[in-house]
Amino acid sequence: MRKDVRILLVGEPKVGKTSLIMSLVSEEFPDAVPLRAEEITIPADVTPERVPTHIVDYSEAEQSDEQLYHEISKANVICIVYSVNNKKSIEKVTSHWIPLINERTDKDSRVPLILVGNKSDLVEHSSMETILPIMNLYSEIETCVECSAKNLKNISELFYYAQKAVLHPTGPLYCPEEKEMKSPCIKALTRIFKVSDLDNDGVLNDLELNFFQRTCFNIPLAPQALEDVKNVVKRNMADGVHDNGLTLKGFLFLHTLFIQRGRHETTWTVLRRFGYDDDLELTQEYLLPLLKIPLDCTTELNHNAYLFLQSVFDKHDKDRDCALSPEELKDLFGVFPYMPWGPDVNNTVCTNEKGWITYQGYLSQWTLTTYLDVQRCLEYLGYLGYSIICEQESQAAAITVTRNKRIDLQKKQTQRSVFRCNIFGAKASGKSGFLQAFLGRSLQRQKMVRETHKSLYAISTTYVYGQEKYLLLQEIVPDFDFLSDRDLTCDVVCLVYDISDPHSFEYCAKVYKQHFLDSKTPCLVISAKADLHEARQQHSPGPAEFCRKHKMHPPQAFTCNTAEPPSRDIYMKLTTMAMYPHARMCCVGTCNRCTYCLCQSLLQSGLLRSVKTRLYTAVNRHVTQGDAKSSGFWLRASVGATVFAVLGFAMYRALLKPR
Repeated sequence: MRKDVRILLVGEPKVGKTSLIMSLVSEEFPDAVPLRAEEITIPADVTPERVPTHIVDYSEAEQSDEQLYHEISKANVICIVYSVNNKKSIEKVTSHWIPLINERTDKDSRVPLILVGNKSDLVEHSSMETILPIMNLYSEIETCVECSAKNLKNISELFYYAQKAVLHPTGPLYCPEEKEMKSPCIKALTRIFKVSDLDNDGVLNDLELNFFQRTCFNIPLAPQALEDVKNVVKRNMADGVHDNGLTLKGFLFLHTLFIQRGRHETTWTVLRRFGYDDDLELTQEYLLPLLKIPLDCTTELNHNAYLFLQSVFDKHDKDRDCALSPEELKDLFGVFPYMPWGPDVNNTVCTNEKGWITYQGYLSQWTLTTYLDVQRCLEYLGYLGYSIICEQESQAAAITVTRNKRIDLQKKQTQRSVFRCNIFGAKASGKSGFLQAFLGRSLQRQKMVRETHKSLYAISTTYVYGQEKYLLLQEIVPDFDFLSDRDLTCDVVCLVYDISDPHSFEYCAKVYKQHFLDSKTPCLVISAKADLHEARQQHSPGPAEFCRKHKMHPPQAFTCNTAEPPSRDIYMKLTTMAMYPHARMCCVGTCNRCTYCLCQSLLQSGLLRSVKTRLYTAVNRHVTQGDAKSSGFWLRASVGATVFAVLGFAMYRALLKPR
């Protein structure tokens, strides 16, 4: 809503413009009236709409035409004052003042007009019979009012109507000639209905109507009031109420009725609560709330945001197959002004056998958008009504800004849930296949993807020591001379080469030595197309020796040319490396040179799990026998646990020697 209102009074000389202003201020008719009153400002706390109001007078005797034009351009609403006992002043309304004002304002943004008949105390008849045809002729005329500056009749009402014409204009909402709402208003109210229809059944039931009422007006509707509203709709529309709920047609009818009865402030209150401005566009403040993101920090959705998105998915997954068909996806994005997801999304996230986005894929795409373009994510959440449904101040409440990555490295732990892996490799080295394999797609299935529908991203979940994490893969286009900072910023690097191409590894070695040799970013070499005959790489040293020299993991063989979905082990390893970048080669469970790797290997081999099971059984046995109360029992239990752990450790080392 506007922060202030500027009202301009114009009209023929001696019609009482200045008297109206002075009577409003002093609450009595002035004995002496100057040619023109000075501009006055009414404070917000004494106006009905709580908005500061500036009232400006015009005097032909004191002001030039240029000054008048300037005031017209600044005004939010113009009151054309005429004298009810002066026919000439009434004729001037249409012959002079309305044409003059329209010439000085844009056709698409006409300033609202109020026709004011002053000096009603001097006549016994009304001028409305003459004025109503004029109102019907000009759509920019909001209303007309007769008043008297002398006996203070309708003075406060006059300026209230003027203020209301600015804050709650009829023009954007309603077409008087057609006697129906304008299409932008219908479009906005339709979105509001869909957002408020929490179960997506096409009607607003009593619970949804009460939530809507409480959201917009801060008070619930009494049961009888709800029934009265529905009865009004039933009497006027056959399909306005269905299953005791308000349909979209009934919802639109109610707002049409509000506007026709002069209660358009009710409709404006609803529109503004859902983020709309005076032009019925969603405001930038609503769609893009302020969110500060420090350097080296990333953005993720928090738990409440995922719950909201889950409810949106469930709301539109009508066949309950845990996937969104094209029709369901279109319905979900029906509250957007455009379709936000293109066909490339289906090759960025997991889909079912029909190619429809699954529940996991749906959440993954939201996670990707939040990570790569948080402003776009805020906009999307705004269209879905996140702040309204979740009763938050803005969509920014859905976002978690992670701490600086340097702090994670210092503390050797992270609270992040999304990790980025940039994939480098020469042309045709197998990068795209590696991305699609992460989504469970074999080479045969990948060949069915259109070239125009391919994606440079792939995102899904992996599990690292029981924790669910998102791994975001991005294919970097092989242009060594134009690698941007964004291309080089990630949590783990994947260097892919084609084992059947003798020149393929050279690009990987060049990228590593140029950009990641002295970096703290962990790197992993992938020997792609492992199902093909291996050619000797021309680069010296070769891949295996190169990795040993730079203390990297040995090259990992990979192929997606399989009958079954490709293995995900390598993606789990990449996520582990991203989570523990300080560990480098030694501490990702692949060596026997540190306690971390030995413990992880013990867990994976089941020896440590076996120790835990035996200790648990022993404790249960002693508790059953009533020995748990003795202090000696806990001492023996501790000693036993230590012995089991040492024995397990010794057995593991012994098993390693034959290898």
